[in-house]
Amino acid sequence: MTREEFEPLALEHIDAVYRLAYHLTHSVDLAEDLVQEVYVRAFRPSSIASYDPSHNAMRSWLFAICHNAFFTEAARRKRGMSALPEGESVEDRPTESAELHTAWNRPNIDWDQVDDHLRQFINELRPEYREVLVLWGVEGMKYREIGEVLGVPLGTVMSRLYRARGILARRLEEHRRAQDASRQSGGILRRIGGNSAAWLASVSLGFSGVIALSEIHS
Repeated sequence: MTREEFEPLALEHIDAVYRLAYHLTHSVDLAEDLVQEVYVRAFRPSSIASYDPSHNAMRSWLFAICHNAFFTEAARRKRGMSALPEGESVEDRPTESAELHTAWNRPNIDWDQVDDHLRQFINELRPEYREVLVLWGVEGMKYREIGEVLGVPLGTVMSRLYRARGILARRLEEHRRAQDASRQSGGILRRIGGNSAAWLASVSLGFSGVIALSEIHS
């Protein structure tokens, strides 16, 4: 395949490569730098000569370059973003039983429609968990394809995805409970109305303190 034939095929997936790069780096500037590095590597004559369209889908091939470039640089800078042990399996799954947000119970998620809280929780995941989740949930890749991109066994892909979804389930449940508690406390204060100061005083001063406050303002 000539470079003229190769370039448009590779550039067709630049948006997908950028999405993965952004999820890995959490930075627009770093993501752009990573995408540039991906295409520099992809457009090398040796890379073009070795690319076999019958064996590798272009998108998966570019994702693999992106993955390797990011984690190679992370290791070089000693950021501690090492992959999970190869012996990891789905039997190591966490025990939390919270139901996962419906958006992450199915693949092919429209990232633009994901709410801000879920985005935040995803961005807080460890890079190896976040990467698998994005490849599966946003890019719609199969477990086998993800394993090929990352160079890890199928069981490792399943374990990382399970852990990522479990962590999101727990965080979303905590967020839901916090929202419920906030709504309930807000409702109580509204019902108290003009007596809210006396009610708040009763929490810290006790019943006798409220009586004293009432006598002062009577």
